[in-house]
Amino acid sequence: LCLVLFTLVPFTFQGVLGLDGMLAPSIVDGSGVAEALGSMVGHGGWVTSLLVMMMILALMLCLMTAMAGSSRTLYQGSRDGWLPKYLSHVNSHGAPTAAMWTDLVVNLGILAIACADATSFFFILAVSNCGYIIFNFLNLNAGWIHRIDNADVPRPWRAPTWVLAVGTVLAFVNAVFMGAGAKVWNPIALWAGLATAALIIPVFLFRHYVQDKGVFPAHMLSDLGLTQADVNRRKAGFLPYLTLIAGLIVVLVSNWYFQLPA
Repeated sequence: LCLVLFTLVPFTFQGVLGLDGMLAPSIVDGSGVAEALGSMVGHGGWVTSLLVMMMILALMLCLMTAMAGSSRTLYQGSRDGWLPKYLSHVNSHGAPTAAMWTDLVVNLGILAIACADATSFFFILAVSNCGYIIFNFLNLNAGWIHRIDNADVPRPWRAPTWVLAVGTVLAFVNAVFMGAGAKVWNPIALWAGLATAALIIPVFLFRHYVQDKGVFPAHMLSDLGLTQADVNRRKAGFLPYLTLIAGLIVVLVSNWYFQLPA
């Protein structure tokens, strides 16, 4: 359903508004989308106002859904020994309140910057998408690394090897898109995205080496059926680091090769 809608909506707008209409400032910054929708259905006035309200509610729902999911991710990262310990706090109902408050404060700060003007908004969006693609790259490659390091760990479902291979190829395809496309939104979007993603390194170092003294929590290892000795025995060797280096090279080469028209 999502694939159908994400395909039909852009084509519908393009067909009704045409190229000039799609490039209108109110459509580009989103402020005139509801009015355009109202004109498409042949009504104005209260119908347009209703569409505006529905879009506002949809935006609020997206924010709440994203914050709910990301706060749970922050909580789990803290439980597994990756993020600061305070993020693993939950209330009497089991909700990760510390992670939720952190999420809210950070998002309010980002929104305060993004709402300044359209340029700031697109810059924040580009930086966040760089972070998303980096996360996607790491996840897709983590599949085959986990397969090598922990081949005998019981799995609820074992992905076929060809699926892991396709995912690895697509990870590098996404890296090409990030290197080539980030500059479309802002000349420094790529570098800001890489710098923002790198901020997680000192956070992890603080948690792992300062708070946990270099040892992962026992429950995290038990979830995977591992021991500390298994963690120290890296069967994949240098391959994970080689993958990171290759990904960085692909991004930088793509950024250098693909240039915006003068």
